[in-house]
Amino acid sequence: MKPAHTPTSTPYTLSRRRALQAAAVAALAPFGTLARAAADYPKAPIKLVVPYPPGGPTDLVGRLAAVAMGESLKQTIFIDNKPGASGMVGAALVAKAPADGYTLLANASLQVINPTIYAKVPYDSFNDFAPITQIVDVPLVLVVSSQMPVSTVQELIAHLRRSSGTVNFGSAGNASSQHLSGELFRLKTGIAMQHVPYKGSSPALTDLMGGQIQLMFDSMPSAMPFITSGKLKALAVTTRRRSSVLPQIPTMEESGVAGFETSTWYGLWAPRNTPADIVEKLARTAQAALRTPEVVAQYQRMGAEPVGSSPQEFLQYMKSEEKKWAEIVRLSGAKAD
Repeated sequence: MKPAHTPTSTPYTLSRRRALQAAAVAALAPFGTLARAAADYPKAPIKLVVPYPPGGPTDLVGRLAAVAMGESLKQTIFIDNKPGASGMVGAALVAKAPADGYTLLANASLQVINPTIYAKVPYDSFNDFAPITQIVDVPLVLVVSSQMPVSTVQELIAHLRRSSGTVNFGSAGNASSQHLSGELFRLKTGIAMQHVPYKGSSPALTDLMGGQIQLMFDSMPSAMPFITSGKLKALAVTTRRRSSVLPQIPTMEESGVAGFETSTWYGLWAPRNTPADIVEKLARTAQAALRTPEVVAQYQRMGAEPVGSSPQEFLQYMKSEEKKWAEIVRLSGAKAD
């Protein structure tokens, strides 16, 4: 009699082994995809959304970074100006863009200021974006028309108090650091002033030179050409220390406005869920570009100091800045006009 046939376990073992191998491959696939994504990136031009018009500080800072980074990546980074709603129109577009590294945002510090002053913001400044790097830090400068008969901050204060007309101060838009610096000036001097928001610094500066507004706290990159040409007078810088670009111009503190210190900054973001190694590659590229002597010199001529932080450092800085500006909003009672 033949012995009873004993079924072998080989088919089961092989099937299970193949299943486990397939599962392992599937689990590792995203990591391989990420690695390939960074290795192959970028394979096409990159769009850098600037949520302000051409010629303003965000545009100038973003364009210089785009050129320097594009040369390193051997790919074009082109600017797409999308102004409106204090930068929220352009930022919202990036928040909803594909998270593939081909749509980025260059914005100012209002990226974290907007939620402190607007009841509704069409994105979450932290959760809808992947921070890449802080590009530069920039003092603001108090400027007036060259036609205004004042040369110091105290002369300006006295002139405005004598003025029988309405005092208008301009800004690059609601909730911008320019706007809140003006509100802080109003708070500390007691001068009644009306805020006039613009869609960027460029049109505000045009009206300042034309006399439609009386003063403006502006970012140095956009104000410097008009200061240099003599079309605007620089009365003070808003940082604790004087600017190396305008060393002869005192700080607001030195000018008798105690406790006045503000600045603005500019950074790069990608949409949330952009592969981490693409974000890191962009950050490393930006950091290297911001250390290039010619790029440093160009930014410094604008009055900007290159930073080049890591994504993690930038995130922590954003959190501290949101807290600071929220306090200025609270103290000044600033409103989104």
